[in-house]
Amino acid sequence: MKVAIVKYSAGNIRSVICALQRLGVEAIVTDDAKVLQAADKVIFPGEGEARTAMTDLREKGLVEVIRNLKNPFLGICLGEQLLCTHSEEHDTDCLGIIDVPVMRFPEHEGVKIPHMGWNTVSFRRGEKLFEGLGDQAWCYFVHSYYVPVCPFSIGLTQYDGITFTSVLRKDNFYASQFHMEKSGELGELMLKNFLERV
Repeated sequence: MKVAIVKYSAGNIRSVICALQRLGVEAIVTDDAKVLQAADKVIFPGEGEARTAMTDLREKGLVEVIRNLKNPFLGICLGEQLLCTHSEEHDTDCLGIIDVPVMRFPEHEGVKIPHMGWNTVSFRRGEKLFEGLGDQAWCYFVHSYYVPVCPFSIGLTQYDGITFTSVLRKDNFYASQFHMEKSGELGELMLKNFLERV
């Protein structure tokens, strides 16, 4: 199996490589359009901020490449947010694959922003990504912005009274707001399901 990790300025690539290695998979890190298009699976990790990430993707000529990929694709953390139309983070236009905006958690006394640490994810039944997981799992989050609930939501989480999309799917595009690669055995099982079942 050929697994490609998108190489760009916001990728938390090291931890994803380590998680894949634990599953016996050696991935290639690349910004080469032909390699991404030929891969069996593409992973799009992300840490950082939206505007810098989108600027880098545009400079690398990867925006249209990613939009037109037909192979199974997995965005992680910022990689989920960048799939959407627009982010409130520095008023940034994103990839526009998922027709929903990215919002900032409201700041008020007693609530910590970013949302950081372990929280529960409730899964939609029947999704290949969640096979063997039951209806809910604890996963690891670090983010100040979120994707609202939308028709493409297949996993939901609550923070500060807000229910948001923690996993989404549209066609061949999957994404999680939490870090699968840092979410223990259950996160690793989701990665394995993406590689083997999606």
